[in-house]
Amino acid sequence: MQHSLKIGTRGSPLALWQAHMVRDALLAAHSHLSPRSIEIVTVKTTGDKILDRPLAEIGGKGLFTKELEDGLYSGALDCAVHSTKDMPTHLPDGLAIDCFIKREDPRDALIAANGGCLMDLPQGAVVGSASLRRQAQLLALRPDLKVISFRGNVGTRLKKLAAGAADATLLAYAGMKRLGVAEKATNILPVDQMLPAPAQGAVCVERRADDPRIADLLAPLNDAATAQAVTAERAFLAALEGNCRTPIAALATISGSRLTLVGKVLSLDGAVCFEDRREGAALEAAAIGHAAGMTVRQKAGEDFLKAIALEQMG
Repeated sequence: MQHSLKIGTRGSPLALWQAHMVRDALLAAHSHLSPRSIEIVTVKTTGDKILDRPLAEIGGKGLFTKELEDGLYSGALDCAVHSTKDMPTHLPDGLAIDCFIKREDPRDALIAANGGCLMDLPQGAVVGSASLRRQAQLLALRPDLKVISFRGNVGTRLKKLAAGAADATLLAYAGMKRLGVAEKATNILPVDQMLPAPAQGAVCVERRADDPRIADLLAPLNDAATAQAVTAERAFLAALEGNCRTPIAALATISGSRLTLVGKVLSLDGAVCFEDRREGAALEAAAIGHAAGMTVRQKAGEDFLKAIALEQMG
């Protein structure tokens, strides 16, 4: 049977779970679609192939999207499902994202081999994390900790922890919940301790900008509050020209028609932090995020941001 809709995804268990979630939402929203008419196409991205080096060393976030976007351009895919925090802030020409699935819990979770919370870890404990954002905020709270690089999907990182490669690790709680391993979290970190990555916990669907059929199919799946929050956070990131080489965190919350955004940039050791908090109309999400990002950029100064990038490259 000819598939009428081809959904592209990375091949990790979490990525496949998210793609099936989108497929199920499409089936629920459109009676003319059937399970047999939708194909989930697994694509191995460069970021999935290279697991022995931090993302910052091999090119950053676009490594998880390029092959999927090539599939959109060629017509091999009709849409692609992504974890929004993996998406560069500027999309390639001809592609669009206007579908954001209702966000899961955006917080980070600590998984400690011996249980307990972050402050219970023994002096000098080893924490595995490839995220500079997590590293910086961990060290701001506990400068005695040793952070080592942990890459791989959720299962891989949990196996490394179980094998004794570290005393603890951090994962997005959303991914743990989606994969049914939330009970392994020993501490859900409050956002005043560990501010999430921009767009953490949000799934988006990318499509060709000139494809009205796919736009119409995806429209009922878009959650307006999630779209507004993620738009503010990504605008904050874009204003700082943030990438995997910069410890940047942001979280927007929606209450009625109002949006509150907190965003920060830190030094790699967490000793220095520049932050902005602001509120406004949720419909002005992009402007709020941009203004917050520019304020933090001005507070930090260009020399501070360049020094972080140089320190990573060096």
